Amino acid sequence: MRWCVLLMLLIASGGARASEVLLIPENNPRPVYPLMLFRAGVTGEVGAEFTVHADGSVDRISFAQNSHPELVEAVRVAIEQWRFKPWAVEGDRPAERRVLAPMVFRLDLDQPIHINQQLKALKCRTLNEYLGNIAEQSWIDTKVFVHTRAYLSNVLHKAQLPDEQRLAMIARLNKRIPTIVRGCRDSPVRTYMSLLPEDIRNLM
Repeated sequence: MRWCVLLMLLIASGGARASEVLLIPENNPRPVYPLMLFRAGVTGEVGAEFTVHADGSVDRISFAQNSHPELVEAVRVAIEQWRFKPWAVEGDRPAERRVLAPMVFRLDLDQPIHINQQLKALKCRTLNEYLGNIAEQSWIDTKVFVHTRAYLSNVLHKAQLPDEQRLAMIARLNKRIPTIVRGCRDSPVRTYMSLLPEDIRNLM
């Protein structure tokens, strides 16, 4: 599951020489993308702000009001575990730093923008081999369906499709997964794309 943190460490307070404190991550686990949101294609950015103390600990975490609550909780759980390399408080070096860290949850971060070409060329025979003996309840999380949802959520479609329409398309895809898999097993010479809902095929 993909996420991106733009940990730009934008300092919200402090004087000119305070910038001499370089925040060095020591233990910074990634937020876990909530599985139901990931499957549904829900994306978003969480604007997190927190205080880093000279001993490397983190507290006073706050979030932008317009962030999705489940994404906020995922970020909160991760940041509460974060630790930075301690620094000595001396001269103009502060005892704490306030940090802004925008975190982006997207499905397509490591995917080429032309993934649709690979999906269009995918034969049912190959899909059948890949799925093998995977249990039906796990089909939704296999790469081909993850890649299809990610393609529908890439930056091009995010800019052109209203979120409501995009999420509805992903919901239809998820609902059709058992039919797609069985259709491929019945006819290995078909293409994967031929079994997708028409509105999704049109975007491929």
